[in-house]
Amino acid sequence: MLKDFSVQSTFMGVLIAFVGFASSFAVVLQGLKGVGATDYEAASGLMALSISMGLCGIILSVWTKLPVSVAWSTPGAALMATAGIPLGGFPAAVGAFFVCAALIVLAGLFRPFGRAVAAIPAPLANAMLAGVIINLCFAPFKAVAFDARLGLPILVVWAVVAAFKRLYAVPAALLTFVAVIVFGVELPEGAMASWTQSLAPPIEFVMPVFTLSALVSIALPLFIVTMASQNIPGIAILKVNHYEPKPGPMFAVTGLFSFLSAPFGGHAVNLAAITAAMAAGEDAHPDPARRYWAAIIGGIGYILLGLAAGAVTSFVALAPPILIQSVAGLALIGAFSGSAVAAFKDVETREAAALTFLITASGISILGISGAFWGLIAGVLMLGLAKMAGPKTS
Repeated sequence: MLKDFSVQSTFMGVLIAFVGFASSFAVVLQGLKGVGATDYEAASGLMALSISMGLCGIILSVWTKLPVSVAWSTPGAALMATAGIPLGGFPAAVGAFFVCAALIVLAGLFRPFGRAVAAIPAPLANAMLAGVIINLCFAPFKAVAFDARLGLPILVVWAVVAAFKRLYAVPAALLTFVAVIVFGVELPEGAMASWTQSLAPPIEFVMPVFTLSALVSIALPLFIVTMASQNIPGIAILKVNHYEPKPGPMFAVTGLFSFLSAPFGGHAVNLAAITAAMAAGEDAHPDPARRYWAAIIGGIGYILLGLAAGAVTSFVALAPPILIQSVAGLALIGAFSGSAVAAFKDVETREAAALTFLITASGISILGISGAFWGLIAGVLMLGLAKMAGPKTS
């Protein structure tokens, strides 16, 4: 296993952890507070989620030798932000987290579900991937428009290095981002004092309370959006990159780690979508068999960030979110171009792929479920209608 280790995968793993944590931790905190968590309980939940997804990603990647990136349920957190505090307060929400975790495990053990996920047509999976990451690929240019002084150096360094040695373009952009934050962002007064006070890991055990209202309003919707918006796209992205994952066992393992994070305030962990594309793409390593190290390094990064959740949250919050997103967007340009070409290559499936891509890229959310799921459903229905209509005649 050590013979597969590489510096390139290490750089990508560090970027995965940084982007995965920094790009959406604010959503997680907001979601936990939305169901009744105090500031300290929310920080504890963030820590538990980060450590759980780090351990889960490491175990799955070592076990399968696949670049399995794991994340917290960002759509689930967004849903909780508007769900309201359940009867029984945050302990009732924690009880719902336990129920959601159990449902994820059951979904993984239910074999027909795994077979259905594995049967997603490749053109539709590629179209969904392109739709998922296209908005993030816009971020480098939005960052320049936001503040050219901060965004332009990251874009220019990436472009120059890519022209000579594509392998080092993303690491160079990441280092430039760090330099921009250190030298270009003005820290508010008292920021360092506040940061040093938050170095201790926030740990808060919450005894769960199980209520019917929390089950209906939190557990079931959280399970649905986690499976539809994260786990299913996560498997599809691995398949796009020519891996053959076994969905059921992977889902069950993420459910177990969701169960472990629940008593400390964590809502759910799942297979990643965007960072999965980073770990499974060519920028992680030219050899697909060695890319799993990027996911392992990313998992280690998540654990370290989780232990320092309070301090990291305070520090990363000083940077404009668009700068964090811009580095991720540059890392995903290659993945976008490859998936777009593969999605629209075959004439027979081009219209269905276009439908999947457009619905996914639109960013719509119906019944709390993201466009990635609905895009796949629409594409599959389109393929079914095309087969029923038979071959087209001129």
